[in-house]
Amino acid sequence: MTEFRPSRFEILPTIIKNLLIINVLFFLAQKTFTGPAALFSFEDSLALHAWQSPLFRPWQLITHMFLHGDFGHIFGNMFALWMFGAVLENLWGSKRFLIFYIICGLGAALIHLLFLSYEFIPLMRDYENIVRLHATGGIEFNRAMIQFISEYKLEFNEQASLLDALRTADLDSGLSNQVFRILSAYYTNTVNTATLGASGAVFGVLAAFIYLFPNTYIYIYFLFPVKAKWIGLLYFGYEFFFALQNSAGDNVARWAHIGGAIVGLLIVITWNKTNKKSFY
Repeated sequence: MTEFRPSRFEILPTIIKNLLIINVLFFLAQKTFTGPAALFSFEDSLALHAWQSPLFRPWQLITHMFLHGDFGHIFGNMFALWMFGAVLENLWGSKRFLIFYIICGLGAALIHLLFLSYEFIPLMRDYENIVRLHATGGIEFNRAMIQFISEYKLEFNEQASLLDALRTADLDSGLSNQVFRILSAYYTNTVNTATLGASGAVFGVLAAFIYLFPNTYIYIYFLFPVKAKWIGLLYFGYEFFFALQNSAGDNVARWAHIGGAIVGLLIVITWNKTNKKSFY
């Protein structure tokens, strides 16, 4: 029976060590050079943006993997990367593990962007309709904005009074323009939302570990032994459930997690079948 107990970072393979260092340095830079006065925005330039966003750049498919939102975010990702990734790097070697890690991160990003684009289709269509009607104004313009607010469950100050005013026959172009600016700001913020973190790549690492060592015991809180395969099923089931729910206010990139796990699993299954000793 195989057992696996996390140690106190006693074993740090080359790639794991360097990934930890790079992620920590990026995190410190994020927190140091931030705010309105900053000359460079890490999130605008290096975090991953939707293809529809004017902030999207191709290099973000890689650079987003080295940015994190807060201490809990980076700690959780880096701890999991070390805990499971160190085993894989010792098993495969540094070069093979690095290629695996990057491919998982890229795959997670691409799958996330595909689902994000699909989710943006109705939003972009409805907003473009409002923009088109804005040129003429009138009751149809107001009705389109009311429908948009209802469809996307928007909330803002004095919402009830604004909606009541929009419904009246006594049209007020100033009021309509005020609501239009609010909706435009919502649309811009939504399309420009940044995705950051190494979670997609780390989920690929976790999936590979579970596939290769399904009966290894992982000690939850260092106390409760649970086989890796059961943790994997529960964790991925949890992510898939909430990805399908697509709940408002959920700012976790669930499909990136699932995508990274799927890519990692496919890679390790392929490697396991070919049983090659090295990967070039």
